[in-house]
Amino acid sequence: MKCHSSILPLATLTVLATTLFVESFHKYYLKDGTNTFLDYIRNLIVSDSKDKKDIPESLRIGSKHNSSKSGLVKTSENTIVHLPQPYSEHLILEQLTRNYSFLSEEGMKKIRSLRIVVVGAGGVGSNAIVALARSGVSHLRIVDFDQVSLSSLNRHACATLKDVGRSKVDVLVDFIGQIAPWSQVEGINELFSIEKSERLLLTMEDNIKPDYIIDCIDNIETKIELLTYCYQNELPVISSMGAACKSDATRINIGDISVSDEDPLARVVRRSLKKIGINKGITTIFSAEKPDPRKANLLPLDDAEFEKGKVEELSALQNFRVRILPVLGTMPGMFGLAIATRIVTEAGGYPIEPVEGKNRYKVYDSLFQSLAGQQSRLGYEQRTPWVNLSDTQYILEEVWRGKSPISGYSTRLTLSRWFPGVELSTQNVVVLTKEEQKEHEKRVLLGGEKIEDVYSPEVLERIAYRFKEEEYYSKFR
Repeated sequence: MKCHSSILPLATLTVLATTLFVESFHKYYLKDGTNTFLDYIRNLIVSDSKDKKDIPESLRIGSKHNSSKSGLVKTSENTIVHLPQPYSEHLILEQLTRNYSFLSEEGMKKIRSLRIVVVGAGGVGSNAIVALARSGVSHLRIVDFDQVSLSSLNRHACATLKDVGRSKVDVLVDFIGQIAPWSQVEGINELFSIEKSERLLLTMEDNIKPDYIIDCIDNIETKIELLTYCYQNELPVISSMGAACKSDATRINIGDISVSDEDPLARVVRRSLKKIGINKGITTIFSAEKPDPRKANLLPLDDAEFEKGKVEELSALQNFRVRILPVLGTMPGMFGLAIATRIVTEAGGYPIEPVEGKNRYKVYDSLFQSLAGQQSRLGYEQRTPWVNLSDTQYILEEVWRGKSPISGYSTRLTLSRWFPGVELSTQNVVVLTKEEQKEHEKRVLLGGEKIEDVYSPEVLERIAYRFKEEEYYSKFR
């Protein structure tokens, strides 16, 4: 009995000591997931070796052949790579089970084999990247020259306070390695330029061309260079237009650049590409939300900054923006998620029917014909008015909000000249019901009555306000 009574406390102490050792070992060697028990054994080998030159390269922690548990390898001064880590296929299938259920095994096979290059890792780019990685895309290259700032935390997909000051690509590569350790992700901390385009865009690992390129650059000149290169080399690209100063989620569209109306950034890019012969063939994501003097706009610089002179030197890089565009943090995220959704469904063969803009062409054509018919009835030689279908959409949806300013009705609509004897333009076309158009022609356009004698002050004020708004909007078309 005495023997057993002495063994029991000893066994208890042994268990406690072992527990403390294992816990301390785990906290120290598995901190942040950077070391494993195998690393501990390697360290013992290294520390006991008399001549460290004899240590095999594969055993040296931090060597290019050994990336430890994190899988991160620094292949050059500007490049970090997360190498695919040994990972159970069963666990991968379990992690992606909802996507497999939605997109089918064949669709997911295509998605997991995609190779995608993302240029720009800010609010839009980071959200697209993380969503693609979570969806099963296993080959990613991220190109960005910038660092995480405190002000970018309102929209970045994964950066935290401890990441402020770190390279955006490093943050993303590190993060993806934690959620998809089987993936290969390359982060290149460089500014894109046309001189680097072949190296950065044309080939990925094993010299294979990427399946998609995502453009999330916010500098116009660089953006145009990238899009031109993709177009000329037949590289599928999705380009993000401006998410800054936007707040209406219902106005987000994905469509060809030729239909990216009402977006100021898209307008500049579209016109620049037209000059070199590119009119269509580039997929864009854009917001059709109108600029409004009551909404967020480009922030002015402090007068004190102008007094210092050479304001352009405040920019981090030549030709990059100096003044700040206000960003509602949720909007870049929606842009990025929409891009990822488009790629995943398209590449996975999921049946989708994209709607570009409002896509009510029959309605717009009917309105167009109503104005042409009125021109004929009023005796104008030019029966076909100056407007096209795009202008008709703009007049109906944006200027007049899809309804008559007289009755507020949104059915049986037409376009009508408003002022008699004044040249037809967006400042002289209103949306009316068929009955209102007929009455307006009878009394004002043909009858000669004064507009102020026919309509109430409230109606006239409403129409004048819409024309004033259109004058402001037209600067962005």
